[in-house]
Amino acid sequence: MSSYTTIEGRAVAEIEEKKSRFIASLAHVETEEEALAFLEEIRAANRMARHNVYAYILRQGGAGAAGRVRYSDDGEPQKTAGLPTLEVLQHAGLTDVVCVVTRYFGGVLLGTGGLVRAYTQSTQAGIDAAQLVVVSRCVDLRIRIAYPRYEQLMRLAEDHGAKVLSTDFADAVTMNLRMLDGTQQPLLDALTALERGQEDVEVGDPIDAAF
Repeated sequence: MSSYTTIEGRAVAEIEEKKSRFIASLAHVETEEEALAFLEEIRAANRMARHNVYAYILRQGGAGAAGRVRYSDDGEPQKTAGLPTLEVLQHAGLTDVVCVVTRYFGGVLLGTGGLVRAYTQSTQAGIDAAQLVVVSRCVDLRIRIAYPRYEQLMRLAEDHGAKVLSTDFADAVTMNLRMLDGTQQPLLDALTALERGQEDVEVGDPIDAAF
């Protein structure tokens, strides 16, 4: 069962190294177009910056193509900026993510070691500020049940590792559950036993979702 870790929304963090400011901006993206659009947005917001170094990792390159990895030093000495940024993202196990590190030069040269350290630390600070989510292949279930069996259904959901997305109390109780795809059959079997074959359940198509 394939799952992957990404970030939710966006995150920003800043460090200072010998008067140079390094601002790491991260975003969840799913296409190269989204990654490049985020890069342009950060560049436009930081026109006075000396460098806007970036790296991104995508699960798919577009139209079902295999994953894509790109980075740029944006004028910094080769392998001192974009590659360290990328390596921090990879070390964190992230995908479908872009990181742009904006550098405002402070007048003091950092040397190659100093640059690698600064870009590494700023990217890590950005990840630390981000909300990480694990996305897995999931399936959603919509179950309608009479009030007297609501507590039993709650226990079944808990016992079978289902997450309750929402519960609607009307003439009957309607629960929306999410499970890892492939784990739903034992719950469905238990529900059949509980409802004696009269269960009212809809099973959605598999989706990629946070779980």
